[in-house]
Amino acid sequence: MPIFSNCPSSSSVLLCKSWGTSICSHRKLRASRKPSVQGSLRGTLPGVQSLKDRESSELRMTDSIEKIKRQLKDVCTRTSPYDTAWVAMVPDPSSHQNPCFHQCIDWILQSQHENGSWGNFSLCSSFIKDTLTSTLACVLALKRWSYGEDHIKKGVHYIVSNIGSVFDEQLTSPIGFNIIFPGMLQLATEVGLILPLGETAIGEIISLQNLELQRNSTNKSRGRKEYMAYIAEGLGSSQDLNEIMEFQRANGSVLNSPSTTAFVVTQYHDDRAFDYLSSLLLQVGSSVPATYPMEIHSHLCMVDALQNIGIARYFLDEIKRILDRAYRSWLERDEQIISDMATCGMAFRLLRMNGYDISSDLLTKFVDANSFHDSMQGYLGDMRPVIEIYKASQTRLFPNEEVLNKINSWSSILLKEETSMGPNSQEVKFALQFPFFADLDRLEHKRSIERFNFGKIQMLKVSHMSCSVNEEILKLAVGDFNNCQSIYQEELKGLNSWVKQCKLDQLQFARQKLTYCYLSAAATIYSPDLSDARISYSKNGVLTTVVDDFFDVGGSIEELENLIALFEKWDGKCEKEFYSEHVQIIYMAIHGNINELATKAFAIQNRDITDHLVEIWLNLLRSMMVESRWQRNKAIPTVEEYLTNGTVSFALGPVVLPALYFVGPEISEEVITHEEYHRLFRLASMCGRLLNDLRGFEREGKEGKLNSVSIRTANSGSSLSIKEAENDVNKSLENIRTELLQLVLKEGTAVPKPCKELFWKTSKILHLFYMNTDGFSSPKEMMSAVNAVIHDSLSILG
Repeated sequence: MPIFSNCPSSSSVLLCKSWGTSICSHRKLRASRKPSVQGSLRGTLPGVQSLKDRESSELRMTDSIEKIKRQLKDVCTRTSPYDTAWVAMVPDPSSHQNPCFHQCIDWILQSQHENGSWGNFSLCSSFIKDTLTSTLACVLALKRWSYGEDHIKKGVHYIVSNIGSVFDEQLTSPIGFNIIFPGMLQLATEVGLILPLGETAIGEIISLQNLELQRNSTNKSRGRKEYMAYIAEGLGSSQDLNEIMEFQRANGSVLNSPSTTAFVVTQYHDDRAFDYLSSLLLQVGSSVPATYPMEIHSHLCMVDALQNIGIARYFLDEIKRILDRAYRSWLERDEQIISDMATCGMAFRLLRMNGYDISSDLLTKFVDANSFHDSMQGYLGDMRPVIEIYKASQTRLFPNEEVLNKINSWSSILLKEETSMGPNSQEVKFALQFPFFADLDRLEHKRSIERFNFGKIQMLKVSHMSCSVNEEILKLAVGDFNNCQSIYQEELKGLNSWVKQCKLDQLQFARQKLTYCYLSAAATIYSPDLSDARISYSKNGVLTTVVDDFFDVGGSIEELENLIALFEKWDGKCEKEFYSEHVQIIYMAIHGNINELATKAFAIQNRDITDHLVEIWLNLLRSMMVESRWQRNKAIPTVEEYLTNGTVSFALGPVVLPALYFVGPEISEEVITHEEYHRLFRLASMCGRLLNDLRGFEREGKEGKLNSVSIRTANSGSSLSIKEAENDVNKSLENIRTELLQLVLKEGTAVPKPCKELFWKTSKILHLFYMNTDGFSSPKEMMSAVNAVIHDSLSILG
């Protein structure tokens, strides 16, 4: 929508008055807050898209949304030819001369590729070992039951033609390939399958298994034992049954692997394992996946992906249904969750961050690093579970959650070691660099879109893909991000014009921070239909920066007193006595903005909020005057006095509180006077104040400004060092952040959820800005973030 000017002239007042006559139509536009494709695209400013282009975009996005919604209802089980072949080799319990699961044989016969292989035909050549494994297993299954002679010949030809790839260490290897593939060659001899490879080649392949078994043979960890059980079919009857069955799950499977479980049934006739396979085929039909069950993990991965790339708002009902089920499973201690570190960590994080009342007690089994080292993933060096449990450990809501503290300690050490050892995944880097409490939503969305890997191939014993909907997810995310970015660019242009019209750019003492202020708004209040909230957040960010600089360096005591007096005598009129041109420019800019926001808010809130907006500004100005007098008189307040005043003087009031009126729900007088409302503001402001003090300590000390670090040392009589004071502040900051998050996530409170979330998002902005330095005062610190969110196009990895 168009940006309305607040420049200090009579025309701005007339514009606000005339615009106020369109309140009814404005109310209609903003009546519905439920995200929709039409709402997102129609939020685009005039001229950005033609009607035809917009309608075409709507259709494409609607189509993608419907496909994704269907996927969220049902788990997509990717067929594993390898596992299906092993299930096909299970004999009928009443007649061992016949297959038990004929449907698997039928599937194998119908699913061979033209080149004679089985497997994911779309995989690149680097995954040929995966295809060889699947093809050999399918040929063995057909040979065992004397089916498909032509299929066998074509499969053997493919294997022989590509056998050299077995020795290529540059190719991607499935888990246990050097044990499983040689083991199947030995099984081929037992079933009478002739592979014209020559004794030398076969001997060299068999030697790969021997070398693999000798490697780490002295390792007696549970992780290695789990690994050996997982690939048991590659070792045949030489494997001790008890060592395999130690890892049998409650559902009867061995490690949720159909192939391993089928091997156990074939070799040892375990009834529970047989029941698992029978139940599995009733669920999936004639072919099986590489792991089962997996619905909780798969659905949680989808929810995580949708949130990470910024399109979760289109699927709120579906996400709630998934999380409700995950919550029930958590309370029931479902094996799908508690048996796997990655799933358990992801479930805990998603449930807690979406407001579910969930205890960290279930994570007690992961308080020690051995919980990872003694797992198969630890043995194989797979860091994904560590990343997930590390992310979970950051979501602390209570000071005494020692379980999370201990997990955070060891997991962060392991991840840092991973980065120091050389090349490592981007996911590890980002997990360490951007904790969940110090990131901007839209920055995270862009990173996640550009390195989008949901549904990416995961190597188990064969390649495994979560589902096929990843293309639709990416398509929707890219379209949504591009549409939003075009809106942001237009809004920023309008804000630049507003700054010039209000003559704020002529105030030489003031920092010009419009781009940073708008970054804060666009990167957190990112939905297209929340333009009013973004504009309010941005304009007031600019104005508070100007006022802060005016009180610090730009204004005399007379000017400051005049500015405060003008607000104390607020009557809504522009005709005032100004001590200086600077005071006039500042007052008129704020005056016009208050009038504009009040007019807009009336259409949403059905009441006049002018008095509240004036009160917010007056409280800020008075608190800044207190600090100015402290500085001029060289007075040193107590820490309590400084922080009580500092929570207001940090200037979040005019930035956050007016924006709350535009994020969706109606906010009554009772809400803005409620203790929870003021507590949220106080905690978010305290985070900002302490972060500023920690990062700006040296700079502000040189400027003669007070700071909670310096006040602590000064009031201690030199008994407290600067380092100790900084540690005290850091500890306070962590406790305040934890208390804020707890209040934000608490359900059924007085302040509406979208409003509470804005307080938390503001805290995240502050933590990012002050992560390493005083980013708001460092000219180049945030420019890459500004460009990433507002200007730079997406760069999708191939």
